[in-house]
Amino acid sequence: MTKNLLTLLAGTALALSLFPAGTASGAPAELNYSIFFPATHGHTLLATEWAKEVEKRTNGAVKITVFPGATLTPADQTYDGVVKGIADIGMSVLSYSKGRFPLTEVLDLPLGYTSGLQATRLANAYYRKFQPKELADVKIMYLMAHGPGILHTKEPVSKLEDLKGLKCRCTGSSAKVVAALGGTPVAMPQNEAYDALQKGVVNGLVSPIETLKGWKYAEVVKYTTRNLGSSYSVGFFVAMNRAKWDALPKEAQSAIEAVNAEWVDKAGKAWDDFDKAGTEFALSKGVKIIELSKEEDARWAELVKPVLNDYVVAAKAKGVPGDEALRFVQDWLKANP
Repeated sequence: MTKNLLTLLAGTALALSLFPAGTASGAPAELNYSIFFPATHGHTLLATEWAKEVEKRTNGAVKITVFPGATLTPADQTYDGVVKGIADIGMSVLSYSKGRFPLTEVLDLPLGYTSGLQATRLANAYYRKFQPKELADVKIMYLMAHGPGILHTKEPVSKLEDLKGLKCRCTGSSAKVVAALGGTPVAMPQNEAYDALQKGVVNGLVSPIETLKGWKYAEVVKYTTRNLGSSYSVGFFVAMNRAKWDALPKEAQSAIEAVNAEWVDKAGKAWDDFDKAGTEFALSKGVKIIELSKEEDARWAELVKPVLNDYVVAAKAKGVPGDEALRFVQDWLKANP
């Protein structure tokens, strides 16, 4: 062999040792990624950027194809789809898998969130702290959570008495929040809320303000009440099939973990950017934003405390330390307002 050929072979061997392929044939590990957001949504674009960054950092050893719009797995079946290998990677809402994550439900409680970045950082701090067994059948890339879930209505609500009996579209844990505040929860999918508001089936809804633009709710509500003391969020997961993760070389895993760490803040800031855009869109449509007084906001926060207590009782009944999880997230939020 010539000296140049020997040098080439040595370089190839070194590259393979650093980032060996994920298949026996020597080809890159090619993975699919299921997302329920539409192709044009900001989180789909951010996830696509994440996939490209993974390919770059692994020197092409891992290539990921994104399937948006729930074309690979329905939103409520994405977690199971990842576990079973239908999707190699998936992004969806934890609470869509009802009852499956009793400890992690702590993230969806009305804890008084102030931003998507705060909620997303907390979600990942919680995961690092508890390493919940209920999520051990996948490899979590990172968690995220949207900005404050607050009240949007057709009539002004500036005090609790205005909310009494008001029919509000909600789902999951937010239904408990509406009930605790004296409203009437009406469960329905997100995609039915616009028509329901337009036709008067409901008088309002609870959701992050980004939905006023993303789902055009600003066209059918007139007021937003910033009840931050009783605001909630919803936890999302980005997870990889455990076997697919374990099959990747250690160097590729380390590279992906580094990307994941960066994407926590990227995802959190994205939620805040969406909320800002939602606010601007709402104002352009004539929606009035109502700021509760400090005293009034405290009244709302006091009324949702039973929702927190109910979580602890339910978690303990399922054998998980809900009291510890709740104490941790409350302490974390106090230290990171």
